[in-house]
Amino acid sequence: MLKIDIHTHIIPEHLPNFAKKYGYGGFVSLEHHKPCGARMMIDGKIFRVQVLSTIPVMFSYGAKPTDALDLSRFLNDHIASVVAKYPQRFVGLGTAPMQAPDLAIRELERCVKDLKFPGVQIGTHVNEWELSDKNLFPFFEAAQTLGAAVFVHPWDMVGKERMQKYWLSWLVGMPAETCLAICSMIFSGVFEHLPKLRVCFAHGGGSFPGTIGRIEHGFHARPDLCAVDNNVNPKAYLGKFYVDSLVHDAEALRYLIKLMGENRVALGSDYPFPLGENEPGQLIESMSDLDEKTKERLLSGTALEWLGLKANVFA
Repeated sequence: MLKIDIHTHIIPEHLPNFAKKYGYGGFVSLEHHKPCGARMMIDGKIFRVQVLSTIPVMFSYGAKPTDALDLSRFLNDHIASVVAKYPQRFVGLGTAPMQAPDLAIRELERCVKDLKFPGVQIGTHVNEWELSDKNLFPFFEAAQTLGAAVFVHPWDMVGKERMQKYWLSWLVGMPAETCLAICSMIFSGVFEHLPKLRVCFAHGGGSFPGTIGRIEHGFHARPDLCAVDNNVNPKAYLGKFYVDSLVHDAEALRYLIKLMGENRVALGSDYPFPLGENEPGQLIESMSDLDEKTKERLLSGTALEWLGLKANVFA
């Protein structure tokens, strides 16, 4: 059975010295310490240990716009080279300098038209802009026009200052960050105004599936606070966007499928990080209550639809 893992990360083995190139710090560098292994460093300090991955910290939304564009092009060209070498194994999602939406649209167009990527990955926010910000709407509009899939991944988590211990920024902050992004797009009317925009959120939509009841209740209880930009019930948007399957628990996945529909849940592993699924699709395949048709949809069918691809491209 075909598997398409929509949530994997890759980073070039050799990174330029971006701090030297751009003249200021805050960029990732790699310290290779073993075969296929490197420590991620920021300004000389260890940030994370990993194998290979293009990861959200590489968004570089805090960089100068032209530098972020240059960095995005470097990363996207690297991904394109990997896809070109193994076209039956990989599909590329680009990155863009979202802090400058005009430049981001330009790179989005290059990714889709020149590099032949089906879409891009963006963060759950862009510095002080939530995904509801009017500055970002033209980017989403361009994505719909181009037919580009958008993968939203949490980064720079909300409340991180209070979650320094116990890895809570990743355990609690990441799910909350993704829920915040979903609600921002719903309440601002992005999905209402752009009904053909194909957006997928990482980690099963974070804490959103578990709090949609509260979100809907709040919408009805305080429309003066919630319905200021969009007066449509948030629950009406279930089935209007996608999520990956990375919830680590069979009961949670059953609930997610029931809530979102199997047509909106796609396999995602978050390779190669510790919070990922070591064997992509293992949870789905282990669930005896899912029939083969449902498993096929979860393992590949939803991904193909979201990406706008046909299965024969991998034949």
